[in-house]
Amino acid sequence: MNVAALIVAAGRGSRAGPGAPKQYRQLAGEPVLRRTLMAFSSHPQISSVLTVIHEDDREAFEIAAAGLPKLLPACTGGATRQASVRAGLETLSAAAPDHVLIHDGARPLVSAQLISECISALSVHEGALAAIAVTDTLRRATPEGRAGETLDRSGLWRAQTPQAFRFKAILEAHRQASGQDYTDDVAVASAAGVEVAIVEGDEDNIKITSAEDLKRAERILTSTLDVRTGTGFDVHRFGPGDHVWLCGVKVPHEQGLVGHSDADAGLHAITDAVLGAIGAGDIGQHFPPSDPKWKGASSDIFLAHAVELAREAGAQISNIDLTLICERPKIGPHVLAMRQRIAEIIGADMARISVKATTTEGLGFTGRGEGIAAQALATLLFR
Repeated sequence: MNVAALIVAAGRGSRAGPGAPKQYRQLAGEPVLRRTLMAFSSHPQISSVLTVIHEDDREAFEIAAAGLPKLLPACTGGATRQASVRAGLETLSAAAPDHVLIHDGARPLVSAQLISECISALSVHEGALAAIAVTDTLRRATPEGRAGETLDRSGLWRAQTPQAFRFKAILEAHRQASGQDYTDDVAVASAAGVEVAIVEGDEDNIKITSAEDLKRAERILTSTLDVRTGTGFDVHRFGPGDHVWLCGVKVPHEQGLVGHSDADAGLHAITDAVLGAIGAGDIGQHFPPSDPKWKGASSDIFLAHAVELAREAGAQISNIDLTLICERPKIGPHVLAMRQRIAEIIGADMARISVKATTTEGLGFTGRGEGIAAQALATLLFR
């Protein structure tokens, strides 16, 4: 099943006060929009993610989206939200997904469970709306600002996103709605006769509109995060060769490293650290050295596999800290390239990747120049 996510992020967010549009403001160290994109790009049932942006925000979007998987090139939105969604749907029509989830870029705390439930509803219904039942007493205010009549709240729901649809149905509905003004995509769908079911939403799935909403989202985020760590350690001895592979970077050296794969001790240690954080064993269980298929294999394959398992487990890699232990070759000149390559593989900002080097002051096998050791710590966030 091909399921696309359409993230609507073309608004200007003026109610959030002066500064960048709200979707590009920082939330617990990441742009709001990046957290939204991560929720969908890491979901195993989502095939692709398209973001609709304001043309003036293209550079900010590229920074916010850097390194994330499944992202399609962003398209430019229109003068209204309805026009922006239509532009996104028309862009997606070339790929013809089976289903589409339309979501506000300023709702960064959407859960993997809510995404799954919206997708599941489409097996029975043409559309699905995430919503919260109204439980508070509703009153109409008088012109003088006094409490007026009590309104009947039965059957009332507060609409959220995602709003999920069978793709052909919502695309046709938007085409029919051209020139009209609807408040959301369910209204567009209903006007075209598309049946939309309600899926129980999530109180934490707030839409950030004001500066106070940002503070609330940060409180929610920090109170619901499950932080786990994993460690990894790897050793390879020197052998014949004229280079070594370390952290996905080819480093010239008078010897090579001996191993069944490319013997990249750095990436092997990081892979084990990520697998450890999600309780998924070690690299040898996933890529046995007895299997000839992995002979000479590039170790970025191993790390990418571990990262995908972490995403499927609902985890985001927050930080990688790697220490390479050797007398030679010199690591310092290659640290930047190593950090960049690791960031590319795991889909994280380079600022979250640390690569250091040390010696053992001539002691032990590394001190004697017999090989290289690496130890890694991975910090993962589960929500």
